[in-house]
Amino acid sequence: MNLEDVLGQIEADRCNLHGGLAPVLVRFDSHQLGTLMPVGGHPPHQIQALDRTQPGLPLKRGKCATLTHDYKRNGTTTLFAALSVLEGKVIGRCAPRHRHQEFIRFIATVERSVPTGKVIHAILDNYAAHKHPEVLAWLAEHPRWTFHFTPTSCSWLNAVEGFFSKLTRQSLKRGVFRSVDDLEKAITRYIARHQQESQTLRLDHHRQAIRTKLALNHPSESLH
Repeated sequence: MNLEDVLGQIEADRCNLHGGLAPVLVRFDSHQLGTLMPVGGHPPHQIQALDRTQPGLPLKRGKCATLTHDYKRNGTTTLFAALSVLEGKVIGRCAPRHRHQEFIRFIATVERSVPTGKVIHAILDNYAAHKHPEVLAWLAEHPRWTFHFTPTSCSWLNAVEGFFSKLTRQSLKRGVFRSVDDLEKAITRYIARHQQESQTLRLDHHRQAIRTKLALNHPSESLH
């Protein structure tokens, strides 16, 4: 998929979402920590349950909050997540590994969550587990699903990346997790809070506007 295809998809999503014609678009992703309803994803990253060697000191007048540079690793988990662009809601599930078996269990969870009669377009990365023969067999048995893979090294195009960024900044970055269970509970609490504040994702940039901006900033580079 080249840039023209990506821009075309963005424009189509924008028109569909605001014209009331959108299918269920889910954007899938997975983080090792911790995936168009649209659904999207990117290569998994290990998210570690980290405990600090000493307690951090809080912010106070004249001094910044502190955090030790060293830490203790207490294990990892994988967070599978699907973002519904139309509602902004997230379906999340933690698992110890990211293999095709866990991925199939997760998309089966999404399948049960989407009302009958809705078409599901899933945007996700080119990770091998997403293309496993058993995954393809599952897709053949569920014809309302269509997978769309982001180009190599372009997982940032996936809207669910914004959710993972907020999860990291607002809940995990300065957290202290003495076990994987502590980490997964923190993720679950954040997802529950996110559901209460969720809102429709708006895609306000038109295709030609993106092309014009790219041409101005990188006039000598190809758009493909």
